[in-house]
Amino acid sequence: MHTARFTLDPAFTVGEVNPRLFGSFVEHLGRCVYTGIFEPDHPTADEAGLRQDVLNLVRELGVTAIRYPGGNFVSGYKWEDSVGPAEERPRRLDLAWHSTETNRFGLSEYIDFLRKIGPQAEPMMAVNLGTRGVAEALELQEYANHPAGTALSDLRVSHGDKDPFDIRLWCLGNEMDGPWQTGHKTAEEYGRIAAETARAMRQIDSRVELVACGSSGQGMPTFAEWEATVLKETYDLVDYVSLHAYYEPHDGDVDSFLASAVDMESFIENVVATCDHVGARLKSKKKINLSFDEWNVWYLSRWEQHAQAIEPGDWPQAPCLLEDNYSVLDAVVFGSLLIALLRHADRVTVACLAQLVNVIAPIMTEPGGPAWRQTTFFPFAQASKYGRGQVLDVRVDSPTYETKKYGEADLLHATAVRADDGTVTVFAVNRSRTDALPLEVALNGLDLNRVVEHSALADADPDARNTLDDPERVTPHPVEGTRVKDGRLTAVLEPLSWNVIRLS
Repeated sequence: MHTARFTLDPAFTVGEVNPRLFGSFVEHLGRCVYTGIFEPDHPTADEAGLRQDVLNLVRELGVTAIRYPGGNFVSGYKWEDSVGPAEERPRRLDLAWHSTETNRFGLSEYIDFLRKIGPQAEPMMAVNLGTRGVAEALELQEYANHPAGTALSDLRVSHGDKDPFDIRLWCLGNEMDGPWQTGHKTAEEYGRIAAETARAMRQIDSRVELVACGSSGQGMPTFAEWEATVLKETYDLVDYVSLHAYYEPHDGDVDSFLASAVDMESFIENVVATCDHVGARLKSKKKINLSFDEWNVWYLSRWEQHAQAIEPGDWPQAPCLLEDNYSVLDAVVFGSLLIALLRHADRVTVACLAQLVNVIAPIMTEPGGPAWRQTTFFPFAQASKYGRGQVLDVRVDSPTYETKKYGEADLLHATAVRADDGTVTVFAVNRSRTDALPLEVALNGLDLNRVVEHSALADADPDARNTLDDPERVTPHPVEGTRVKDGRLTAVLEPLSWNVIRLS
């Protein structure tokens, strides 16, 4: 097979990685919260009911900003239900996921969860612009962030939270372009309420950072027109526009599935072009950044089949929903999506893996039992740990293959990040299902002469998975033979593999 090549040079960079690129997402959906992060009767639960085995894995995963409480859930969310004594909180029907919400885990518990993860965990709060509006968003902001001396801030203090929650990053609704969304709106309707909400929230605190809803996917009929219309109303009031994308193989087309990041990169570049076009029309020097605040491999077709079978009168509490069990194949595609985000770190400055526990998640739990890492856990943890610094401009010269969905695609998908201490980490995926891929990297202007580590996530069985019965079936393994000599890195990437090569 032909060799794949690229050149690294510190003079050519994409941008600095924002730590928020390694965010995640906790929604009141299925078992993400209940028996996921929160299970008071679990043997490892702390005094607040948080599973400490899950907390340890979340810290290891390295997540930063955590978006909450939805997702589709937020469009029916009454924040008042989620505060005060837990035993007095009302039970509600959740229309988004046809479930019963107990509200035993609420706003205070969410903030406590973040604080216990550590200082790297930042709140990213979504407000309900589906069934509610400006007034409720302001009330939530005052309750959460104002120190004291008003009715709502004093109410928070009376609930046991003397210190403000200091939420800086806010989402103005969720997927409002989608007909499935409770309170779905046209672009004109949403643009108006988003602008009104943003303007009012900035009256309380000019330092807030606000995310306007972009399209729920590049395939939406209103894609790009939606962004242009919304930004015409909100351009000077918001900091980010959101993107959501999920990928799965369709009709057994694994080759196209492996090239999913082709679509993700196209999506990012098209949204950037739309944002900049609106900015040019408004003669604004401001740049709108991107919040890719939902992304993952998700077998969505399975949920759609399940949704069709739901009985109208069935409103279960924390049912098992969207609990995809990820394979090596899924993890390689997942790693490629991470590479796509890093390759656009100049404009994608927030990203949230959806979701964190149990629901299409890198962490799985058994009620009353153990927690374990899915195959997708490892690429995320490695990227979060080693993907901090300047993203170097990587332009690959790679063998290609044909896909039904995206045409010709590179077998190699790669990026590289240079840390402040001068070390470099190469993240690379070999999309070939059958052949190893030789790799050569020219290291121009980089004082690198040693391979610290080359690890790969790959397996002879692409369908291998981690399960309750075999939680460590798939883990990254060391790769021998990778070396640096005379300013050139040489390596061989195993078939269907996610690779992390650290150089010093």
